[in-house]
Amino acid sequence: MPKYVIEREIPGAGNLTSEQLKAISQTSCGVLSELGPQIQWVHSYVTDNKIYCVYNAPNEEMVREHAKRGGFPANSVSKVSMIIDPVTAE
Repeated sequence: MPKYVIEREIPGAGNLTSEQLKAISQTSCGVLSELGPQIQWVHSYVTDNKIYCVYNAPNEEMVREHAKRGGFPANSVSKVSMIIDPVTAE
């Protein structure tokens, strides 16, 4: 299944409390449940003013539908073409 990286511009994201992040995560999981098993949230990285999310989904449209239903920004959605890591150098 294709993998996507979503860039979400959220001013002050790095200052969100654990409770706020929990609420955001619960909203996301609720929408994922509505959309079905074909879209999966892998994990997210929270930075000062952005959250970068990694999702498995059949297409970009489903990723954007998740954002729309959840009320999350999806400023950039990029399909991952390849994954590399230190093992790639061997």
